[in-house]
Amino acid sequence: MRLIPRWSLLGGLVAFALVQYYFWVFLPSVRTRPPELPTALRFYLILSWGALAALYVLMIGYISNDAPRRGMDTRVWMICVIMPGGIGAVLYFLLRQPILSHCPSCGASIEDHFHFCPHCSWQVAASCGRCYTSTRVTDLYCSRCGHDLASDHPPARLHAFSRE
Repeated sequence: MRLIPRWSLLGGLVAFALVQYYFWVFLPSVRTRPPELPTALRFYLILSWGALAALYVLMIGYISNDAPRRGMDTRVWMICVIMPGGIGAVLYFLLRQPILSHCPSCGASIEDHFHFCPHCSWQVAASCGRCYTSTRVTDLYCSRCGHDLASDHPPARLHAFSRE
């Protein structure tokens, strides 16, 4: 929820309200004959269309905050997402890049799953000294190869959080 901006929340509420206004107030006033659908089904369909409109606006807000976090061009993706049919949103979620973080040593932007910085070779995540699988700082043994993490000099699981 923290990635959805306030303008998008407000826009979602407005979109929902506009759909409700259109179907409950405007459309019946221009119709010359009564609706043929049962009232319960009509009520369900109108709420569904309102919810879809609100979710679409919320998704646009989410993508406007998520794209820069992943190092992607926000303007291009906002234009794609506004494309009819929702195909742009599907493309965004299929093609989005991993989240970027910063190396504590050199400050370069690196992918979140990297164990070592490709610019300065600083260890940015705790890992096993033998197989380099991700470990937690509190682990004593590697969960993949069984390596004793305390035998590393300095321990690989602690090297990620200290400067030498």
